[in-house]
Amino acid sequence: MSSVPLSFFDRLAINYDETWTNTRVGRAQRNAIWRELDWFVHKGDRALDLGCGTGEDALHLLDLGAKVDAIDSSAGMVDAARRRGVNARRLPIENIPELAGTYDLALSNFGAFNCVEDLVCLREPLAKLVRPRGTLAICVMNRFCAWETLYYLIHGKLRKAFRRWSGKTRTSSGLSIFYPSARTIKQTLHPDFRMIRDIGAGIAVPPSYVRGVPNRALDIFESFDSWISASRFGRASGDHRLLVFERSR
Repeated sequence: MSSVPLSFFDRLAINYDETWTNTRVGRAQRNAIWRELDWFVHKGDRALDLGCGTGEDALHLLDLGAKVDAIDSSAGMVDAARRRGVNARRLPIENIPELAGTYDLALSNFGAFNCVEDLVCLREPLAKLVRPRGTLAICVMNRFCAWETLYYLIHGKLRKAFRRWSGKTRTSSGLSIFYPSARTIKQTLHPDFRMIRDIGAGIAVPPSYVRGVPNRALDIFESFDSWISASRFGRASGDHRLLVFERSR
């Protein structure tokens, strides 16, 4: 089960788009995910956004012609998504057995799964929600982020520099975050899901807390990321990692 202080995400919802979604870094990382995801979305598809935040991904899927349902554990995030026209409801990811129906695509973007300690409990519910040959896309915070380690080492913050490496950390706000490896996620979802795509995001493009990077440099970093994202180095060292699965049975 997750250990998520919901008030943390409710507070985060107030400025989430300002501090992440609409920033140059946030947009670059999200565009990297969309470039991969858009291939799997078709007009009329039913899509489920798991941990929808303020609804940015749900709106993108709607623009592509999908019919979208969305959930989030935070009332503040759900309210923000609804104000933007997203069909969102408050529901933790661990409670997806309460959902009915089947979907062509289920998406969890930018670390919602990192707040779930026991991913095993999600395999069967996800297998019921995603139709056979349907798509499950999970974007998680990586176990190792080259930018984060170097950034905090330079600033003399050793604990933060290596906080992901053990697979679990606890923030000053009391939020427990887990960093499962791609192999662990793949094994957890087997045999109901078969991994078909694995890319890194935020390799040269830095995490959101890195300030002062010129836009011209970010343009170069974004181009570099698109070239290297599917390499072993790109997958292993990015801020985030996108794993795309096909429902196999």
